[in-house]
Amino acid sequence: MLDVEKGVLVPRPVITVTDGRITALGGAAPAGAQRIDLGDVTLVPGLVDMHVHLDSTPVYGGYNGLQFTDSFWGVQGVGNAGAMLRAGFTTVRNVGSENYNDVAYKQAIDEGLMVGPRIVPAAYALGATGGHCDSTFFPPSFNQRGKAVGDTPDELRTRVREQRKYGAEVIKVCATGGVFSRNTEPGQQQLSEGELRAIADEAHQWGLKTAAHAHGAAGIKAAIRAGIDTIEHASLIDDEGIRLAKEKGTYLSMDIYNTEYTQAEGKKNGVLEDNLRKDREIAQIQRDNFRKANAAGVKMVFGTDAGVMPHKDAGKQFGIMVRFGMTPLQAIRAATLTAADALGRNRDVGAIAVGRFGDIVAVAGNPLEDVTVLERPVAVIKGGARVD
Repeated sequence: MLDVEKGVLVPRPVITVTDGRITALGGAAPAGAQRIDLGDVTLVPGLVDMHVHLDSTPVYGGYNGLQFTDSFWGVQGVGNAGAMLRAGFTTVRNVGSENYNDVAYKQAIDEGLMVGPRIVPAAYALGATGGHCDSTFFPPSFNQRGKAVGDTPDELRTRVREQRKYGAEVIKVCATGGVFSRNTEPGQQQLSEGELRAIADEAHQWGLKTAAHAHGAAGIKAAIRAGIDTIEHASLIDDEGIRLAKEKGTYLSMDIYNTEYTQAEGKKNGVLEDNLRKDREIAQIQRDNFRKANAAGVKMVFGTDAGVMPHKDAGKQFGIMVRFGMTPLQAIRAATLTAADALGRNRDVGAIAVGRFGDIVAVAGNPLEDVTVLERPVAVIKGGARVD
């Protein structure tokens, strides 16, 4: 068993789980307990992906998704949730969905009606008119507008309250333009520091964490100064932004794997060339900045943007994180201990420890020597029950 806190392997572990939580490590199994003997494997804590979109799929890019009815997206996401759990991700943070689908998935999983990970839902992502989280692909005659758009601090405070009212447990905001929207550029700041501060203050007042989609350097720094808890993508972060993140204790979630998929399969899936162009332009810059931020000691969490790439492939990011500067242990901690801290849920997930959920992933081999074994779990345990 990998003890992620100490960074050491514990031989022949005995883990007792009662009513979903770990009640003992070591010693003899209680009389009458169900025994799950996984043989010659290494156990790691259930993994946490801090940036997913369960009701999205990369298979239908650009305008190809318009061939389906609105509720199709919620339905197809059920399979994506199962795929993430089977890939070893027992907890995910869903940072933006349509129609409150992520809230519905959480409720269905909690009620035993659906198979999937523990979900921290954000519901609709907040944004500015014409920005990355608005609806930007249609002409004026369609009158399309994002459901959580706001253009003043007071409007955005209202959007925070609406998302919390309907089930959001984290507030997602788009501080800059993006790659897979139309008529935005990743480096553009699209909300002011004052607007971002209103969002952060309102969310924190309600006891919610915040996450900012932010590719551009100016938007990243504005979000950090405003008190946003995690910065998503952080592609064009500069030296000042890295310094600020370390100083403020802000977490960076940098999705440095998915460009492998988008550049290989995006055109075939219908992704527009302008979106692929933006993806190409920032890919290597983001990876180089990941290396710099990690070397500087910034708190890094594991986030893939699954939905832009297949959910079942989320584990492939571990190898890329190691390629660009992390040790295997650092990469694993990004998806366990550090992610749990960023969620504010380090009493529940992030380690195989007494009191936490019995969420465990078994892999063949030693992930401290070859982190890519995490791409191929041989067993997944959620709350003490083996996932079929």
